[in-house]
Amino acid sequence: MKSIAQKVFDIEISSLQYVASMIDEQFSLAVDAILRSNGRLVVCGMGKSGHISRKISATFTSTGTPSFFMHPAEAFHGDLGMISAGDVVILVSYSGETEEVLKIVPYLQYNKNTFIAITGNSGSTLAKNATYHLNVCVKQEACPLELAPTSSTTATLVMGDALAVALMTARDFSPADFARFHPGGRLGRKLLVRVKDLMRTDKLPFIDRTASFTQLVLQMSEGKLGMVIVGSPQKVEGVITDGDLRRGLVKYQDIYHLPITDLMNPSPKIINEHELVYDAEELMMERKITTLLVHNNENILTGVYQIFNQA
Repeated sequence: MKSIAQKVFDIEISSLQYVASMIDEQFSLAVDAILRSNGRLVVCGMGKSGHISRKISATFTSTGTPSFFMHPAEAFHGDLGMISAGDVVILVSYSGETEEVLKIVPYLQYNKNTFIAITGNSGSTLAKNATYHLNVCVKQEACPLELAPTSSTTATLVMGDALAVALMTARDFSPADFARFHPGGRLGRKLLVRVKDLMRTDKLPFIDRTASFTQLVLQMSEGKLGMVIVGSPQKVEGVITDGDLRRGLVKYQDIYHLPITDLMNPSPKIINEHELVYDAEELMMERKITTLLVHNNENILTGVYQIFNQA
């Protein structure tokens, strides 16, 4: 079974590489047509191509290109009315001869819609009549009977992804844009939620600069943040992390009688509580730290934000 799985992967990877080698100016023209359109992007396919079309449409919608899927059979029972004159339509049919899909072509031509055909046959009826044609011809299906669409549907799906990514790039689609369409996900939360909504505010481990080493260790353990804050909410003098403590134990022979300020980082990173979680975590990754002190607009310390506490 393992060797069968590996063979399927090999065949489909090889198929994708072959399709990639055939991408030509038609792809660029298709992307440009979608960018220039004032309407939506309609994706249509039948059978297995219909399932792939639904996913392609969903990817467009979530990445900044308004799109919907239209079932070709339903199109002739009123759904053609969903297509406006300014819409761009993608018709998906590997053979390029799917009857239900071909029946839509005269309406699109009458309505003067730009339509893009994704097929595996550049000589097919659909390819010849399309405004632009994207070729997803594969040399071999992964199905040993060469019957079930496997490599061909994968190639079609990736072609749809390629269009979506090209459009994202052309539109300078940002992580913040993505988050607006995915407010329920982790990225959406990071990009829409403020630091003040997730920071730790209770029992912050403050300690006076004159405290003993023993008091430092006890306060760090009690605070359960792996750190102590030297000073007060109104005046933060520095922080001591458990990493500072470990390094101090190695560096100093008589650490127990050492002023705790000798272990202190006097310039901790501080962020405003109204900043986005996304910006906070970008700063933390850039500085390779896991903790930020948080202050309000009056420069009073109000909390601690730690990246490893976030799901």
